[in-house]
Amino acid sequence: MKCPAILLSVCLVALAPSPASAALNVFACLPEWASLAQELGGDKVAVYQASSPLQDPHRIEARPSLVAHMRSADLAICTGAELEVGWLPVLMQTAGNKNVQPGTPGYIAAADYVERLEVPTRLDRAEGDIHPSGNPHIQLDPRNIARVATVVSDRLAKIDPKNAAYYAARGDDFQTRWKAAIARWEVDAQPLKGMRLVPYHKDSVYLIHWLGMVEVMDIEPKPGIPPSAGYLTELVGRIQRDGADAITRSAYNDPKAAQWLSEHTHVALVELPYTVGGTPGAKDLFGLFDDTIARLKQARK
Repeated sequence: MKCPAILLSVCLVALAPSPASAALNVFACLPEWASLAQELGGDKVAVYQASSPLQDPHRIEARPSLVAHMRSADLAICTGAELEVGWLPVLMQTAGNKNVQPGTPGYIAAADYVERLEVPTRLDRAEGDIHPSGNPHIQLDPRNIARVATVVSDRLAKIDPKNAAYYAARGDDFQTRWKAAIARWEVDAQPLKGMRLVPYHKDSVYLIHWLGMVEVMDIEPKPGIPPSAGYLTELVGRIQRDGADAITRSAYNDPKAAQWLSEHTHVALVELPYTVGGTPGAKDLFGLFDDTIARLKQARK
């Protein structure tokens, strides 16, 4: 589009993006919160996902690209409960965005709004990567997703009041669909009740609690500490003695130890998505639970 000099100012106004259509910038620390923000924000938000489903959420590098997106964010959604403690504080400090600091409307720590499991009664670093505020892997109980969704909808409306009705409508629609999905999942997962699992890391605790499964033991001797060859050999004996229905690992976990243990115990190994995008079937939040339950049921047969 060419503009005569005399009309330059008019053209500049015409070419500039309309404030009414400008998207709200959402920084999501993890894939589950990126998916939730998109569900609730629709075309009014531009969501940046800071990590991939194949990355350990405890250990993300605060890259310059993350700093740039945090600097321009209107809303930041993370898990909290010390899950991102190894990288998020540095990222926030470097970005220097006062609008998304803890305690402001522009920051949501999802774990603050749910009942956390495994809150330790004492803290001892000798016990591994213990989270003082409890187990932070809250997204694998869909009831927690519903609680966080309410918070996200409210914050979107508070930060972007001109679109409050839009966010409210999308929030109500999501909650209706999500409630129906939870009811369907709970019926579909009935065969999993009592299923005995050996997870790699303590990241399936909320899923196990929700579906009434049993965590027999973990492949990690302590949270965040990889198993030694001697410990894996010990696990073989314990599994043979106590029994297990499946060995599980999340998509981001190193597969070698779980594969070795499965081969030496003849217990089925199940790879779980853990978050949105962790497996091909986990394309969104609904797919995350569809695929997780389907994979566990296949091992249960």
